[in-house]
Amino acid sequence: MARDRRVKYTKMILRESLIKLLLEKPIARVTVKELCEKADINRATFYTHYTDQFDLFKQIEAEFIADVNSYLDNFTLEQGETGLFQLIVKIFEYVEKNSELCRVLLGRNGDMDFQTHIMQIVGKRVFFEWGKRKKVDEIIAEYIYTYVATGSIGIIRKWLFEENQESPEKMAALVARLANKGIEAFIS
Repeated sequence: MARDRRVKYTKMILRESLIKLLLEKPIARVTVKELCEKADINRATFYTHYTDQFDLFKQIEAEFIADVNSYLDNFTLEQGETGLFQLIVKIFEYVEKNSELCRVLLGRNGDMDFQTHIMQIVGKRVFFEWGKRKKVDEIIAEYIYTYVATGSIGIIRKWLFEENQESPEKMAALVARLANKGIEAFIS
């Protein structure tokens, strides 16, 4: 029992230390030595759990993806635009609760493959909601979703790094309006 608690603590402190280092520089410039120094553990302990800093980073990403899926699975969407708006609010709330980790994973030191994977997770839910509303050509829907998702990630990134953040609801309204009405809704 005590060993499990120590292992959990060690993994948590390594995770937190890597996240703090990734706020400063990319994973390729982080060494196991400096990670262990920051976590105040020895290298042998690190290697008991991970093969290298990249392995730890991939495990953090995998945990994040599982957590996002679990978080989104635990609420029921309403039909139509209200449901999509709720989904977007939930995403912004999740990002806000996990802002430090999201700054790392979605920031300049993040992994583009990871960001693509997140877009796919959310995309499946959006396509499902779109399918309930209207029959949309699947190929066109993928282009539309890619356009909206890429722009949304850009908005989330900007929002994450703002000093005075707007509420998740206000940001969700902005994204929903852009997605549903386009730029013309703001400039005409």
